[in-house]
Parts: sequence; C-alpha cells; structure tokens
Amino acid sequence: MTDREDAQRVEIKDGDQTVAAADVSQQPGGTTRASIHATSGHVAPGWRADLVDAVVDLPEVQASSRLEASIPLGDTETLDRLRERTEETTTRPAGSTALIDASLPGEQDPPQRRPGWPARPSGRRW
Repeated sequence: MTDREDAQRVEIKDGDQTVAAADVSQQPGGTTRASIHATSGHVAPGWRADLVDAVVDLPEVQASSRLEASIPLGDTETLDRLRERTEETTTRPAGSTALIDASLPGEQDPPQRRPGWPARPSGRRW
C-alpha cells in the first residue's frame, strides 16, 4: 500500500528483535499511507498500539489530513488504536488484509495508555 522508494520505516523493538513495524509514505493531496504489521507469533499486548502511536505521531503524518492504512485482518488491537487516534474511520476487508481510511484530527492530545495494560518495558524503543 506504500510506495517503497519514499517509505519511512517505523519499528517497535524488544531488545534487538523487531516485534512490530510500519512502512509510511506521503501521498499527494495531504494523505499518508501506512502498511502496519506485527511479527508472527505472540506479541505482548500494547506493542501494536505503540506502533500506531509512533506512526500517527510522525510529523509528516501530523501534517496530513487523511490516513490510508493496511493491517492484517483480525488485528483488533491495531484497529482499535487507529480508531482512537483518527476520525471518520472506515474499514473494509481485502483478502487477508483490512484497509482503513480515516481523517486525522488537527491537534491531537498525547496518547493515553488503556486501563490494565502494562507499562512499557524499558527495552521497547521506536
């Protein structure tokens, strides 16, 4: 979904291991495209949401008015966080992928951790 030549890679790491990543690119007309995915296997709760926060908090994304994202179908943590951080969010399936179209709010408050979610481990970085 992104143009690989101009894509910026955002990664969430646990130590040296990448646990979630996104390729983000700017499109004409104030739109940002992002391909968001976690590694296969178990990924601790909160890491996917952290990746969404890292993507949405990029200065280029903050300057955009629209976000077009692709995520694995069934990735409810990523989808829920995208819905929390965007407006007018629509989702549609496309094979094993969910495509999200959303508006980005102008001024965004810093993200809040969900109640009951663990605090970020010190090894997590983006």
